[in-house]
Amino acid sequence: MASLTYDLTLAGLSVGSAAALTGIGLIVTHRATGVLNFAHGAIAMVCAYLLRQLAVEWDWPLPLAAALTLLVVAPGIGLALERFVFRPLSVLGSDPAQTLVASIGVFVLLVGGAALIWGPGAHSDAPTLVSADPWGQLAVTLVLAVGVGAMTRWTRFGRELRAVVDDRSLAVLGGIDADRVAAAGWAFGSFTAGLTGVLLAPYVRLDPYGLPLLVMEVVAVAVAARMRKLPVAVVVALGIGVAQSQLTRLHPSGWREPLVQALGANLFVVALLIAALVLPGTGARDALPRTATARVATPPGAWIVAVVLFLIPLGFAGRDLHTSVQVPALGVVLLSLVVVTGRGGQISLGQAAYAGLGALFTALLAAGRFPGLPELPELAALVVAVLLVAPLGLLTGWPAISRHGLALALATFAVGVGVSRFVFAQPYATAGLTLGRPAGFENDRTYYVLELGLLAGALLAAHALRRGRTGRALAAMRDHEAGASAAGVRVPALKLTAFVAGAALAALGGGMLGMGLRAFDPAAYDPVRGLLWFAAIVVLGADSVLGALAAAALLVGLDAGTRGGVAAALIGLLAVLVGRFPGGPYEALRLAASRLRLRREATLTPLGAGVRKRLRPKPPVSRRVRVAAGATGVSAGAPESAEAPGPAGEGGPAGANGAGGTPRQGTTQGPGGTREPGTTPAGPAAAGGPAEAGRPGGTPRPGTAHGPGGTPEPGTTPAGPDLAAPDRNSAYESAGPPSARGPVQPPKRRGAPAGRLLRARGLRVTYGGFTALDGVDLELRPGAVTAVVGPNGAGKSTLFHCLAGTVRPDAGRVTFGESDVTRLPAHARTRLGVARTFQQLAVFPTLTVAENVRVGAEQGRVVDPGAVERVSRLLGLDGAVRALPAAGLPTGTLRRVELARALAGSPRVLLLDEPAAGLDTGEVAALARVLRALAADGMALLVVEHDLDLVADLAHTVHVMTAGRIVASGPARHVLDSLEGLDTAVEP
Repeated sequence: MASLTYDLTLAGLSVGSAAALTGIGLIVTHRATGVLNFAHGAIAMVCAYLLRQLAVEWDWPLPLAAALTLLVVAPGIGLALERFVFRPLSVLGSDPAQTLVASIGVFVLLVGGAALIWGPGAHSDAPTLVSADPWGQLAVTLVLAVGVGAMTRWTRFGRELRAVVDDRSLAVLGGIDADRVAAAGWAFGSFTAGLTGVLLAPYVRLDPYGLPLLVMEVVAVAVAARMRKLPVAVVVALGIGVAQSQLTRLHPSGWREPLVQALGANLFVVALLIAALVLPGTGARDALPRTATARVATPPGAWIVAVVLFLIPLGFAGRDLHTSVQVPALGVVLLSLVVVTGRGGQISLGQAAYAGLGALFTALLAAGRFPGLPELPELAALVVAVLLVAPLGLLTGWPAISRHGLALALATFAVGVGVSRFVFAQPYATAGLTLGRPAGFENDRTYYVLELGLLAGALLAAHALRRGRTGRALAAMRDHEAGASAAGVRVPALKLTAFVAGAALAALGGGMLGMGLRAFDPAAYDPVRGLLWFAAIVVLGADSVLGALAAAALLVGLDAGTRGGVAAALIGLLAVLVGRFPGGPYEALRLAASRLRLRREATLTPLGAGVRKRLRPKPPVSRRVRVAAGATGVSAGAPESAEAPGPAGEGGPAGANGAGGTPRQGTTQGPGGTREPGTTPAGPAAAGGPAEAGRPGGTPRPGTAHGPGGTPEPGTTPAGPDLAAPDRNSAYESAGPPSARGPVQPPKRRGAPAGRLLRARGLRVTYGGFTALDGVDLELRPGAVTAVVGPNGAGKSTLFHCLAGTVRPDAGRVTFGESDVTRLPAHARTRLGVARTFQQLAVFPTLTVAENVRVGAEQGRVVDPGAVERVSRLLGLDGAVRALPAAGLPTGTLRRVELARALAGSPRVLLLDEPAAGLDTGEVAALARVLRALAADGMALLVVEHDLDLVADLAHTVHVMTAGRIVASGPARHVLDSLEGLDTAVEP
């Protein structure tokens, strides 16, 4: 018995050593570059194949082959990836969205390339570099761990590495070559990957799919170490390896035997599930690139072409039609990713698991082997399977409530691997399963017609999730989750809805695929397939159902018409290039075609020019016309053609100040959204100008508008909204600055409760050992503007977040009226009537201006269809700008869009976090007029602001915060006068 325990411990140490090597490589790469290298397992597989090729196929001496593989090729792969893939992404801002997709692209590219070169079959003759005795492998692991730890702690390179990890931009300013540090990290990480591959290859199946997945399963040891602590990773890896070996001693009887055997073979998968679902997340930022979040423009006639192409296979026969029946089924599976990723903005690397469960449950139900249910006809079995799998979407939907970015990617990947290992790979669930087709649809042609019908239904479901209230809420959540919650969107419930709907569509497609193949094939739903499908749908346009159909046809067609691996290699290449072509391949081809198009203008001979001059009358002089200033920032002296702007980038509003565009003559916005000298401010400021808000500059006469340079032109109407009288049904008219009015008696808003609306008592918040709030009390009353000022770090933002519901205090209470809302999340407070804006703009760039406002009207306290028009008119968003996407609009316009969205839900309390940030003087003056009007209408306002001039002009009560406490409170003039000469203590 003791001998058996010793032998199993040695075997476990051997496996644990390989897992520890993987953890060391992942941690070093992540610490040097910030990238969780999903391609680690693929690099290990390529190095194992290369060593076999050199030593077995070409008869090289093993030491020479190993030296070339591990000391030249493996680090070279890492250096190439850093230089040509990840360094360009770092230059563009090191967006975790693009690095995630790029690393998955490298994984898919290497897997597809290996399948192309060495074939998809498995090999069992990989050379043994280190003997089966685990002490050699353990020694290598410990030496590497100690060496890396010593280098990190005691060498100059280690200090540079720590500096780059803490703050890359600051390290660069300090003279550190961050690219050199990143290159070294990638080279070492790839070396450890190669070493892991050549050590594991003799003892596991060497194939392009199995070995990369096996290596990625042990990422749990790096996650358990929080991607930082090497000793923790080594200890966890060795412990799991020994425990997994010892489990093989257990042989229980009955139903427990297969379960224990599965655990004994897949303990690292269990650890991955626990690490990904239970431990704190790694990476909190959203991780979806622009290709996944931007609406992809549909090429003209694309739907006609798609319908024709999908009808063509009806004329096929034999093998061609047998292959074609896979395309609609895979298209439905990929539509599930459109719902989850493209619509909901959530990463899901485990959709293959739900597709496989759909096929498995359909087969079990049709065979009468599903526990508790009778044998069903195939079509009924498919429907029931979809209903059974849909709730299982909560497996990935529940972690998505609190996780983002890399943490969510790991969680969904872990679920996919767990289902594959504990369900699909177990003979008790899949042995002897066959799957027929529904009665009347047995042959390929009739079954293909059935598939087209089911695909049409899935397309309608995906289309419904893009339109209407739910579609706008999903897009808002995808674009800016915190902003969507602040608008009243129930983000947790919506995430669960997206994952459940995605699981249902994946199950439908998986069942269709199984019926098409007439069998349940676990390999068709391998987790590597999930990575391939995710990469394909992202690079081809995740928000486009046409992209899903194109991806399905591409994957099936290439694999059937060429050698296996071509489709994976192509998709991997496109994913690797996502940083260089963020708009996706279609957008890249469109731009390339437009640049290569010959722009030759026809020229006339002198005779022809003379004839044209005599025949063509002189063009009339352009009239000056009014253009809504809120639309584009074009001044009132623009030519007549500006009255009907075209699409963005083609002379329309976005072309003036949109992304990538240059301002046209007559625009008012300068670089960065700052007003150019001598021009009139765009938006609300154009209505009355700064002077109307009590600032110098002159007041325009009624019935005049600003011409170029701000000169009034007789006989024209004002450009933009008249903010002096925004709504005749509201008491929005203010009587000047509060400081000039003496004691303030805020008017009561019709229907609003008297007294306190929002009240905070004894709020205390600590972060670690730092106290951000220390017993803060605050009251917001109807019709009053309350301001909070103080230096950076005083606790203003923390107080704001406690009131808005994004931070829960450690002690104290927040009440709204008579209700305790301390534990209510942001969206629940919005629906009660507490709206907010953000210091950093929180708009939804893929939605139009009108849709942004409509989200607030649909999700706020009061669902008022007329609120969109009313607040749009109030804030100057009722012109041509309402139809423009929010992406690329000037800062002043976006501030108004965000404020309009907050007001559209008819709130009773409005929280404004530095609302003047990024605005010019005229826009600030116009904003002040609107806020005074809202207060006069009975709304309670809280303003956290550094602009003391705005605070003095607007606020009734001012609170000064320092070190987490309110140190002074009172009327605005009194408090601000007491701070005179101490502005540096308040302003940043």
